[in-house]
Amino acid sequence: MPYTPSRRLVLGGVGAAALTSALAPAARAADALTRPDLAVTGRETDLGAGWRFALANPDGVTDPDGRFADAANPGYDDSGWAVVDVPHDWSIELPPTGTGTDSGSGFFRGGLGWYRRTFTLPPSLAGRRVSVEFDGVYSDAHVYLDGELLGNHPYAYTGFAFDLTGRLHTDGRTPNVLAVRAVNPLPSSRWYSGSGIYRRVRLVVTEPVHVARHGTFVTTPDIAAGRGTVRVATDVANDSAAPVTAEVRTTVTDPAGRVAAKGVTTVTVAAGQTATAITTQSVGSPQLWSVEKPRLYRVTTEVVAGRVLDTTTADFGFRYTEFHPDHGFSLNGVPAKLRGVNLHATQGPLGAVIDYAALERQLRLMLAMGVNALRTAHNPPAPELVAVCERLGILLMVEAFDCWRTGKVEFDYHRDFDAWSARDIAEMVHAAKNSPAVVLWSIGNEVPDASMAGGPAIAAGLIATVRGIDPTRPVVMGSDRYRSVPAPGSPQDLILKQLDGLGVNYNTAQSIDGLHARYPDKFFFESESSSETSTRGAYQDPDLLNTGENHTPGKRATSSYDNNLASWTFSGEYSLKKDRDRKFCQGQFLWAGQDYLGEPTPYDVFPVKTSFFGAVDSAGLPKDAFHLFRSQWTTAPMVHLTPMDWTTHRPGEPVAVWVYSTVDTVELVLNGRSLGVKKFARKTTVDGRPYLETSEPAGDDKNAPSGSYTSPNGGTGKLHLTWTVPFEPGTLTAIATSGGREVARDRLVTAGPPRAVTLSAEPRGEGAMAFVTASVVDAHGIVVPGAEPVLRFAVRGPGRIAGVDNGRQELAQGYQQPTIPAFHGQAVAVVAATGGRGPITVTASAPGLSPGTITVPGTNLGQRNGPGARAVERPDSPAFAAADASYSGAPDTLPAAMLDGDLATGWSNFYVKQATATLPAVSRPRAQDWVSLAWPAARRLSAITANFVLDATHGRPDGVDVACRTARGWEPVRNLKVTWGSGSNDPTTLEFDPATTTEVRITMTARTFLRISALTARE
Repeated sequence: MPYTPSRRLVLGGVGAAALTSALAPAARAADALTRPDLAVTGRETDLGAGWRFALANPDGVTDPDGRFADAANPGYDDSGWAVVDVPHDWSIELPPTGTGTDSGSGFFRGGLGWYRRTFTLPPSLAGRRVSVEFDGVYSDAHVYLDGELLGNHPYAYTGFAFDLTGRLHTDGRTPNVLAVRAVNPLPSSRWYSGSGIYRRVRLVVTEPVHVARHGTFVTTPDIAAGRGTVRVATDVANDSAAPVTAEVRTTVTDPAGRVAAKGVTTVTVAAGQTATAITTQSVGSPQLWSVEKPRLYRVTTEVVAGRVLDTTTADFGFRYTEFHPDHGFSLNGVPAKLRGVNLHATQGPLGAVIDYAALERQLRLMLAMGVNALRTAHNPPAPELVAVCERLGILLMVEAFDCWRTGKVEFDYHRDFDAWSARDIAEMVHAAKNSPAVVLWSIGNEVPDASMAGGPAIAAGLIATVRGIDPTRPVVMGSDRYRSVPAPGSPQDLILKQLDGLGVNYNTAQSIDGLHARYPDKFFFESESSSETSTRGAYQDPDLLNTGENHTPGKRATSSYDNNLASWTFSGEYSLKKDRDRKFCQGQFLWAGQDYLGEPTPYDVFPVKTSFFGAVDSAGLPKDAFHLFRSQWTTAPMVHLTPMDWTTHRPGEPVAVWVYSTVDTVELVLNGRSLGVKKFARKTTVDGRPYLETSEPAGDDKNAPSGSYTSPNGGTGKLHLTWTVPFEPGTLTAIATSGGREVARDRLVTAGPPRAVTLSAEPRGEGAMAFVTASVVDAHGIVVPGAEPVLRFAVRGPGRIAGVDNGRQELAQGYQQPTIPAFHGQAVAVVAATGGRGPITVTASAPGLSPGTITVPGTNLGQRNGPGARAVERPDSPAFAAADASYSGAPDTLPAAMLDGDLATGWSNFYVKQATATLPAVSRPRAQDWVSLAWPAARRLSAITANFVLDATHGRPDGVDVACRTARGWEPVRNLKVTWGSGSNDPTTLEFDPATTTEVRITMTARTFLRISALTARE
């Protein structure tokens, strides 16, 4: 008799009917499969361990030879499949490749994957309701039980559940086989997404009468009036064959676990139906949840009919918010700005795998920068992220989609939007509706439909769905389609009128003022701000507000002087000032809090795998931007020196030193010698809020009459102090004083040769991961900025290396292996506990250096087959570069073009940086650059010929120097004689005394751009 699904077959949406076909057994019979007993304890049982996984096709979503056609069949032989624990991301385990991928995915592959979980269940489960719940699968999950399709769920970022009641074997002997098919067709996202069951899975066991999934909604309606009212709406499901009258009891406990209030009501539920029971109780003198003191209460709900049939818990907090169109945001009646960041749902070398400790580490980094808010760009978050935020005191803007009906890449969510968006946005709201951290619901990000005729109707449907579930929070969206005031009746205008507020992405000060004036009843904030790009430890052209990019292979990086901007972006300082000066602006969300895999603007070439937008790099190591925002978002005394390197400079070289500080007075000291005291001016906004800023014009806004961003109070200054310091080795110190007393200092010390590796570890949260930072140091323990030896990590005890990262955006190797080169002297290893007692000892070594060792505690939360368990060492083997250059201005003027025999091509340092909304285009000749030739083995040479191009853009160098690489470093050649070519492309000959070397370098000074079409060497 065919199985007839009940109305509760799918508890989160079903896409396909169940299949009933019986598949023939594969080579190995079902009774030969492992049959692990599943220890079902309580209402929820974790299904993280013991999965089998097969990557059927990493380069497509088909099964070309049919090997996996029967993979859902319980008799299918999966003994050759890998054993994995979930959460699991198969993409991060693969080596990056420039073939068949793109920069959006970080050059990682996706494809087709299968998971299987075999388990037995005891007879005690007979007659009970059993469902399986997934927090997220990337993507288009098809879920099977014993060969029958339960249904599918396309969206990767929302949870879903299937009812297994009546389908399971509960005799304690017969195995149940849960199978999941997942696909990641490329391109399916604009950034790295990961692939597979990357969030948690659980089995839920209840009585037929129980609290429905997401069936508790806690609100606190009278907090602003000083009353601690708790309203609990409980959806009670009755899956029995008869009506039931049940008592619903709710107990509120305070942050210390003490009972604060109780409520009880009675509800009658018809057979096969769900009814809502409401209890209202009062808590005296409630402790408010805030970003400073995130106090959590808990509601425990019991459904009782003669006995307790079900018990659930839900955490919540007492707090109230206001988003006022003129006065800005307030929490619990206290005015505040949203000091937010955007974060994609990845964790560096862990890929998309969700781990509580990794999330906590990431968000504690954000807290240290002064962050109080997070936008879940651009999708619903994992439950663990919500839990971390509500425990750390971080406000959440929870976002639904990156597109609606009109897509951005070929295989993104637009294909499923019409059929699934209502269910998915409802799931988003239900999953996080009780969290006090959640203050905003967003219906989308930069959706093209916002400027299309159908957009207003789509928005109306999404808004209605959200408000139908939760009328207590504002509904907004983030958009780049409001940089000018919309025309009346336009799609943008009609959508904005439906929203409570709007997040704007990359608006000028003038454009956000225009929106505020046109829509005085709406509130505005910056859902994406700045997007300046930087590389930790890289610095270029501090006197320019925008810089060109270096396209030389191996040197693809961007400047950390807050001065590398794409055409749509702004400096961090501009974004901070714009938000600061507008009381009506609720705040901002910096793009981005941390570098993430994929979307490597401004480069689009392998192996540049990660973004440059983060205030911290992908390894979690802070960049200078972190300290810029920290200086504006925190109040404790701090001072920071930029550049973070007082080693790799030439003697006498003028170094631009920037100082960020929360203190108005800073003295700079070099080797005990004062270089002077500088001060920020103390200023106030027009509504009376104090801030620090220089009186020196910033020159950062071509739209303002002054040429600088101008505050409403007339201020045009900068958020950093500046010195120009001729380099000399030693110690550079910034000393911040208040009232004549030192309150903070930062120090840079010139490093000597590398001697050792030292390790430090961050405290681990509740998950399985610990983060260990390796630093290459000199004899005095100073980090050596130029040191990039290959570090090898090893573990003793109940742990393993789950991944490694150095924060370098241009890196060909993968992350889940035990070795990685240091980058600017540092790298990070993620150490996963495998469960069990005893400490975990981590060692990092490198050739010629003393190794470093550290011990971190083990934890029973560990996974034996989690991230890194199947790591294969794939060392990065950089291709030999016969030609190199300090700087290449464009992707088609790389050093290799000097060797191709074509005088129409060549290396050049010429660049044009596009204008931005506030800055003009930039194209300024570089004062000095070098090119070089190298050979696998040393050779003898006495002359170099360079063909310089002379035209309206390029000229001849003012001077050249030649040096050869030796065991002692670079040494100048002797008796250099230069014979200049007379015209464009005529050879210029550089002759010198014969030298034997593996590499020769020509350093050129110039007042014009340079281009060399051919470069050769001879004896």
